Amino acid sequence: MIPSTPATTIPAADTGPLAPLPAPASTRALRRSVLEEAILPPLVALLLAAVVGDVLILTFGQSPGAVFKLLLDGTWGNAYGFGQVLYKATTLVFTGLAVGLGLRAGLFNIGAESQLAAGGFCAALVGLMLPAGIPALLCLPIYMLAAALGGGAVGAVPGVLKARFGAHEVIVTIMLNFIVLALLNYLTSARLHVPDTLHTPELRSGGLPRLSDLVPAFQGSAANATILLALAAAIVLGWYLFRTRGGFELRAVGLQPRAAEYAGVNVAGVTWRALAISGAIAGLGGLNYVLGYKHYYEEGFATGAGFLGIAVALVGRNHPVGIVLAALLFATLSQGGLAVNALVPKQMVDVLQAVVILAVSTSVPEVRRLLRDARRSLTGRTTP
Repeated sequence: MIPSTPATTIPAADTGPLAPLPAPASTRALRRSVLEEAILPPLVALLLAAVVGDVLILTFGQSPGAVFKLLLDGTWGNAYGFGQVLYKATTLVFTGLAVGLGLRAGLFNIGAESQLAAGGFCAALVGLMLPAGIPALLCLPIYMLAAALGGGAVGAVPGVLKARFGAHEVIVTIMLNFIVLALLNYLTSARLHVPDTLHTPELRSGGLPRLSDLVPAFQGSAANATILLALAAAIVLGWYLFRTRGGFELRAVGLQPRAAEYAGVNVAGVTWRALAISGAIAGLGGLNYVLGYKHYYEEGFATGAGFLGIAVALVGRNHPVGIVLAALLFATLSQGGLAVNALVPKQMVDVLQAVVILAVSTSVPEVRRLLRDARRSLTGRTTP
């Protein structure tokens, strides 16, 4: 006769029948570990960068507290400086998202510089062809389409060469930077420039308003409504990456292309589409200057923004939210270099930016390893 098993007594809960069940302990632990690995490593990296920055400032015979106070006062401490931070961060969000998307697919897009310039140039061409007096809201979709097509076309070239012939995207995008920028400079200086300048005529219609039109305290700063497009791009990209099948396939190819191909993913198609979309996002960044600031295309306006977008993507861990925060950080350092120039050379801030990149690239993996080792040892002690 088989002995009966005593019934397990479950204590009654005080919650109603519609109350949600508590999350399992394993789920809570997983969420906690993900949160720790997302927050703690960047904080440690920033602390290391701050320590190195203090040492650099002391070598110039200045007080670190006074220099950092001046940096904050010249950026977040006044409306004009904050407006300049927002303006610079807007472009960096676009270029950072472009590079981050490529990295998610296992591709290193070094061509955001030329893609950004191509997007701005195509938008300026459209602005020269449109009749005067058209409202900005009606023109904006046309400008966005032109900028996305311009940047996307430049991005699609290395994508197709990579997918079709196996050409390395780093080499191709670097070479395309020189070719595209030289071509745009030639077209501007030889065909489209205003006499005695290096820029095209102003757009006839569709310029975006500056933030100073809504908040007079921003008067003089270049911040404009393009920042809303940058935030929208970050939201849409986050949705695409983590909520759609296309984003899942893109991330799968970036993690393990052979396994993704075995599962039925068209790796070649994902590759060229990823670089084309990456270029389109970078191209949209050209609207910040052409449509929101100067209202014309100018030779060299994108200098440095595309390459700094690589740093933004790396520091932001290729996540849209992290990229937005990293763009604000690097924009603050860029504008802050002008503010602290009275005490220390501006180049010190450039060195500090490099230190931030090195600190993130070296400390983040190490801190994550220490966190995982600590969790394993804790689990081993608590397991009977």
